[in-house]
Amino acid sequence: MLDKVVIANRGEIALRILRACKELGIKTVAVHSTADRELKHVLLADESICIGNAPAQESYLNVPSIISAAEVSDAVAIHPGYGFLAENAEFAEQVENSGFIFIGPTAETIRLMGDKVSAIEAMKKAGVPCVPGSDGPLGDDEAKNISIAKRIGYPVIIKASGGGGGRGMRVVREEKELIQSIAMTRAEAKAAFNNDIVYMEKFLENPRHIEVQVMADGQGSAIHFGERDCSMQRRHQKVVEEAPAPGVTEEMRRFIGERCCRACVEINYRGAGTFEFLFENGEFYFIEMNTRIQVEHPVTEMVTGVDLIKEQLRVAAGQPLSFTQEEIKIRGHAIECRINAEDPKSFIPSPGKIKRFHAPGGLGVRWDSHIYTDYSVPPNYDSMVGKLICYGESRDVAIARMKHALNEIVVEGIKTNINLHKEIMADENFQFGGANIHYLEKKLGLQ
Repeated sequence: MLDKVVIANRGEIALRILRACKELGIKTVAVHSTADRELKHVLLADESICIGNAPAQESYLNVPSIISAAEVSDAVAIHPGYGFLAENAEFAEQVENSGFIFIGPTAETIRLMGDKVSAIEAMKKAGVPCVPGSDGPLGDDEAKNISIAKRIGYPVIIKASGGGGGRGMRVVREEKELIQSIAMTRAEAKAAFNNDIVYMEKFLENPRHIEVQVMADGQGSAIHFGERDCSMQRRHQKVVEEAPAPGVTEEMRRFIGERCCRACVEINYRGAGTFEFLFENGEFYFIEMNTRIQVEHPVTEMVTGVDLIKEQLRVAAGQPLSFTQEEIKIRGHAIECRINAEDPKSFIPSPGKIKRFHAPGGLGVRWDSHIYTDYSVPPNYDSMVGKLICYGESRDVAIARMKHALNEIVVEGIKTNINLHKEIMADENFQFGGANIHYLEKKLGLQ
């Protein structure tokens, strides 16, 4: 097992990694910014090292400082968590070149799956179903591009190969809009991602967002842990996630899971990963792969009983997978609500001091968070302050427990989106299950 790990992140995921390390007897090094001296995991780690000022560019995105922290602390590995440098191929490469273990895939794999064009090509080769599209980058031949759009069928969506987070994409409903839309998306992609490669796909009108959790050991073995439904979104940001996905049968799960595992083996994947799909009319369409642990991994842990972070650490140490596919059983249902420090109406971040805090509890209730009374939420980072996860033997029980937990939690001194989650849990369409990715925005009047 790994001897000592640098946790190159902050907040709840850093604390989550620290706890997993402690269970495996791994020493921890918390690197932090000047704004994060009082974070819970910093206070609990075996060692802590300040790596820069509050702005992320000067700390959590400062590669030389993170690698230096690993050197001076005699760590053997670096866990990037999610966000920040977690899917940065150059960072992974520098970590490995500096003699440390990167707890994640190789830089080569991150590059392959980080470019959406090459990712789609790799998935098609592995038999993973993809959205009908241009099968590669769009060129400058306008007639050819018009022909591609006709073959796919309107509406189509133009996407930046290096895009993400809802940026670098444009829906085209009529042929007369196509050429200008391609040019505009190209210019936007060049400015935002320094990569003007774009491609075209069929635009699905009312899909759901369903993703498959996988783990591979980089030694020819991969398993999946079922799927999650992440369709409750606002501006391409997930708000509520659940596992398993309502309406996905065991047969569907096996079909898509086997193909995801086959793809992992073919691209020589190592570590935790998530295949993201649009799901419409019983069909899966691959959109991207996240080459890291996801924010919503706890719902998968709750229904499978597997600690995904511990499994990440074992794989990084060179161990084979701890489980076979046959041993992974999905039992019950789990729902996660992302609790953000934000204005519930405008969604503007609400940093500041938490004057009073009480965590919810009870059977089947899990609270993943770094906050406490008198903790000050800094304005420099993502507004998420915690994840409330509720498990039940059925979806109805999980929803009922979530309602109680949302009533129980107390966060005073800052604004939060807790009331929004109460509204979602009380919503009849959510309770029925299977709402599409546009549902929440329409409910909130954002569409």
